[in-house]
This record gives sequence, C-alpha cells and structure tokens, in this order.
Amino acid sequence: MTVAETIHAKLAKALAPEKLDVEDQSALHEGHSGARPEGETHFHVTVVSAAFAGKSRLERQRLVFGALQAEMA
Repeated sequence: MTVAETIHAKLAKALAPEKLDVEDQSALHEGHSGARPEGETHFHVTVVSAAFAGKSRLERQRLVFGALQAEMA
C-alpha cells in the first residue's frame, strides 16, 4: 500500500468524509527538507466531513493529524 493509500484509508475510517482527495505533490518539493528521491513525502489533502461541524480550524487539523500520527512522525 502506498503512503497516499494509507492516508486515504485512515482518514476515511476516522472521519467518514463526504469528500476525500489525497494528492501526492512530492515532485513539487524535490530538494526540500525531508524530500526523498522515491517521493511520497509531501501531500495535499482535501477533506469534507460532518465530523468537522462546529470545530475550529485548529480542532479540525488535530483530528486529521491524530488519525495520521504514524505518517506525521
């Protein structure tokens, strides 16, 4: 399973989103800190979920990062 697939699966399970897009943007960050030649280091994620209702931007971010603890380490 790729990192993108893992991110998608974990967020789908944790947030039951109405919309979930995970885009690998590693090629755009070539040469940046943490970038690896094989890629899968930088992602753009869009999540629309009822789990975010009434939550601040910081609270929403904590939900996402909480679901992806292993990937964020």
